Amino acid sequence: MAKDQVAVKKKRNINNIAYPFVLPFVVVFLIFCIYPVLRTFYLSFTNYRGFGEAAFNGIANYTRVIGDKFFWKGLWNTLKMWGVNIVLQLGLAFVLTIVFSDIKYKMRGLAIFRAVYYLPNLIAATSVAFLFKTLLDWKYGSVNQILMSIGLIDEQINWLGSMHTAPYVISVIQTWMWFGNSFIMLMAGVQGIPKDYFEAAAIDGAGRWTVFAKITLPLLKPIMLYVFITSLIGGIQLFDLPFLISGTTAGTPSGSLQTAVMYLYKFGFETGQVGYASAIAYTMFAIILILSLVQFKLLGKENK
Repeated sequence: MAKDQVAVKKKRNINNIAYPFVLPFVVVFLIFCIYPVLRTFYLSFTNYRGFGEAAFNGIANYTRVIGDKFFWKGLWNTLKMWGVNIVLQLGLAFVLTIVFSDIKYKMRGLAIFRAVYYLPNLIAATSVAFLFKTLLDWKYGSVNQILMSIGLIDEQINWLGSMHTAPYVISVIQTWMWFGNSFIMLMAGVQGIPKDYFEAAAIDGAGRWTVFAKITLPLLKPIMLYVFITSLIGGIQLFDLPFLISGTTAGTPSGSLQTAVMYLYKFGFETGQVGYASAIAYTMFAIILILSLVQFKLLGKENK
């Protein structure tokens, strides 16, 4: 009995050794992750302006957010850009997934293609903004020059300066940056599906679209749920590309490119209304949470 007690005590002492190694991470996580979240939540109920004392004002900031038409306009712009992006992104990723997973094609070099498709995701947003600002310049951009040379357009199109084209250009750029990431995740899901299903379907003479609709798509729904929710979270937080392009392109309509986070940035860092900016941040958190739960409910119900 004494030996058992000694063994348990030694094991407990060994386990306690791990705590000093974990402590630095816990301290950093509490200081730089948990504390800012709690601090922002507190400031959302104050009129704090970045200096001085923060006076409590109840739910006045949230009431202001609900009645702020410019915030909702920015949120609508954000959702519109994300909506076009997710349709194009998943559509292209699905097409590539069908091609590379079809046992009839037996496509080789998947690792090379994955690296090439994922490469745009590794380029800094500032470089991407400068690249497409140059390519889509309405006077000297290569895109307009090529389209005019082959006769598709008669005059230059102000891609980044028109409210009718600028938001959708941002969506296409986002698609170019992120479709490789979606493709990799979908392919990972396909590679987790037993090959027997595809071989049996091929023996039965099922076409590739039938195989995709009856086998691939239903088994990929958990991956799709993850892609949708992570894309939604990132999409509603869209800031870098619209901010850089609207700030570096003369004549760009800030109204059509202004996102919800750009509106938050305006109050938090330009006008110094930190309390109101904090309320906007938590309002966006609530919206993301609600939309994520709706997506989870819809796709989760289909998986049952």
